[in-house]
Amino acid sequence: MGEWTWSYEGYDPAEERLREALCTLGNGYFATRGAAPETVAGPHHYPGTYAAGCYNRLHSAVAGRKVANEDMVNLPNWLPLRFRLGDGGAWFTPDDGSLLEHRQDLDLRHATLARTFRLRDPRGRILAVEQTRLVHMHDPHLAALRTVFRAEGGWAADLEVESALDGDVCNAGVARYRDLNGRHLTRMHTGTSEPDTVWLRCRTTTSDIRIALAARTRATTGPAASRSLETGERTVVHRLTVPVRPDRPAVVEKTVALHTSRDPAISDPLHAALDRVERAPDFAGLLDSHSAAWERLWRRAGLDVPGEAGRILRLHAFHVLQTLSPHSAELDVGVPARGLHGEAYRGHVFWDELFVLPYLDLHFPEVSRSLLEYRHRRLEEACRAAEQAGYAGAMYPWQSGSDGREETQTLHLNPRSGRWLPDHTRLQHHVGSAVAYNIWRYGQATGDTEFLYTKGAEMLLQIARFWASSATWDPQCDGTGRYRIRGVVGPDEYHDAYPGCATPGVDDNAYTNVTAAWVLTRAVHLWRMLPAPRREELSERTGLGAEETDRWEDVSRKLYVPRHAGVISQFAGYDELDELDWAGYRSRYGDIRRLDRILEAEGDSVNRYQASKQADVLMLGYLFPPTELRGLFERLGYGLDEGTWRSTVDYYLRRTSHGSTLSKVVHAWVLARAHRADAWSYAQEALLGDVTDLQGGTTGEGIHLGAMAGTLDLVQRGLTGLEAREDALWLDPAPLPQLSRFALTVRYRGHWGVRIHVDATHVSITVPASDAAPVRVHLDGRTWSIPPGRFRLLDLPAR
Repeated sequence: MGEWTWSYEGYDPAEERLREALCTLGNGYFATRGAAPETVAGPHHYPGTYAAGCYNRLHSAVAGRKVANEDMVNLPNWLPLRFRLGDGGAWFTPDDGSLLEHRQDLDLRHATLARTFRLRDPRGRILAVEQTRLVHMHDPHLAALRTVFRAEGGWAADLEVESALDGDVCNAGVARYRDLNGRHLTRMHTGTSEPDTVWLRCRTTTSDIRIALAARTRATTGPAASRSLETGERTVVHRLTVPVRPDRPAVVEKTVALHTSRDPAISDPLHAALDRVERAPDFAGLLDSHSAAWERLWRRAGLDVPGEAGRILRLHAFHVLQTLSPHSAELDVGVPARGLHGEAYRGHVFWDELFVLPYLDLHFPEVSRSLLEYRHRRLEEACRAAEQAGYAGAMYPWQSGSDGREETQTLHLNPRSGRWLPDHTRLQHHVGSAVAYNIWRYGQATGDTEFLYTKGAEMLLQIARFWASSATWDPQCDGTGRYRIRGVVGPDEYHDAYPGCATPGVDDNAYTNVTAAWVLTRAVHLWRMLPAPRREELSERTGLGAEETDRWEDVSRKLYVPRHAGVISQFAGYDELDELDWAGYRSRYGDIRRLDRILEAEGDSVNRYQASKQADVLMLGYLFPPTELRGLFERLGYGLDEGTWRSTVDYYLRRTSHGSTLSKVVHAWVLARAHRADAWSYAQEALLGDVTDLQGGTTGEGIHLGAMAGTLDLVQRGLTGLEAREDALWLDPAPLPQLSRFALTVRYRGHWGVRIHVDATHVSITVPASDAAPVRVHLDGRTWSIPPGRFRLLDLPAR
């Protein structure tokens, strides 16, 4: 493999779903999995195409109940293109035993998937095939597939090619969802447009989104010997016969346009798709404009890391940009936790934006702003949810989809035991803190006060209002009285109740309480810095005033953070839980990442044990630099010296099963400063999480977008200590011995290309000559002003 190429040699059915996910191509508007065009959904293959924000709700019977699920819809499949030699033989499939060679190459620089293979038919004839596909980055409604057929060994024959649009699809890509209703498409119609175009239109059953695809298929090496167009109820087919000669390969190009009724500036999706595909250039022309668009993206993505780590990081950046490109800024979409790469988590939006937006802020701030506006459009729904739960302010859902209502199910399936169990993860109210955190960090990185003082302020203030209303005063707590937040689930996710307690939730989750205190502090600060007219306008709309913000100030200083044995407790009573026999369970099961499922299948509960699925308390070290975290604890009236933090890190390292791909990212980040010698092993696992499918089959259901973006940000901010605050770039580099030399280019406020280069002993800063103003940089207690066209070399403090 090269630096810009991700390759798979040979054909392995057991690996196909993983490869299909990792070879997905997309442009932020829609994406298509890397399935072979001649395959259909089955045990080894799962073609899937998903448009950002295209959801539909269906009802299913589960465990004697009727439940509703909203899913990101698997759209009609535009890929189908199969072939056979023209003597009436069988259509080729990669599973029919005819393959001699097979190779896939994902070109990250140009965002194309190339597939080359050779096959031998029953008569001994060898056919070489080259296929290249793209999902167009310049025009987000287009995709294309080019296939070249070559006869080897002096034979000649006619080749039958069948190009189709297939609407006979459903959502069936995740095994544990297959008992649920997955038929999202209805009112299917197909048709043709002479001489070489077929079309398909349909709509979703509940959300009533109209979807249209048009496909143009042409033989480009000469006229096809024959062609026919055939419409069916759910499929439309274009058949053509092309000659294959020893000295003249046959070339077939398929160009597809996709539109939905969610698109702006169209009158009808079908008319738009037909018009667009008719005007589309040939494959070479599409490739030129597509490659140019990706070249512009890569210039802005700017992260240069040598070696294998850099190659994987480039793959991660590629998938982030395919899911959330500048085209996303024109859409009403959030951050789908599994990208546009599969159906896991039903395409829902969780808190994963907490790991994604910090990277985007410094490269594609217009995309960050759009993703925050997705949350703002759903602020009214979040306020309604809080009111219905008996709170004030905005209570954002743990899982969000089309309209911002809570999409988290009340039941979930344990595939190990086959039982449907209560799902209390909707109590993860800390998702609101993630939204607030991203609002503030975006404002610091971009200086976009127009957003921060309007939509951003409205969200942040309503989230603060929710936390203040959630906090209740306990005069006995901590000896002097404290505010407490009860009945929540923390990032850990394993602990959703106390042992033997019928009421769900735990009390005083440390991460929840500390981030709530941070939100309240920032909200008070923002309220006071707002221009007076804006403050008056917000006060009139929300009833917010000095008396309420004074209470926020009080709560922000008196929230309870439980502790025991010299460490921060994950939640009140955590230390009273039993210790788990970690060695015993590892010996019996090997992989214990999903310890909750293992214990439930045994008739036990993880609620009984000091065991975490993923980083919880240690998330505080991910969000806040050491000085800021100490300041937060001091504001709350607690000390947090380096020894206490290190002891806390050690304590939870021994009690975490890492059942989430996000966990390794957080641990690598925290250990880079707390236990530098151990950080690299966690960083490696974070890098390899999807590439090698460490979770055991989950990547085939969709990549883990938060973990991928988190590894990018681990280098960008974690190892540099990069912060944008107080009108300066603050640096506190902590390069690892195994990753001691790297560079990044960031867009900071009005500066379009500040270059930061780090190695083991120094950091250099370059400001583009085209910039209009100097950049202020703070490092090791000193501040420098670096003018445009200059670079500054700064020595790193000894560690």
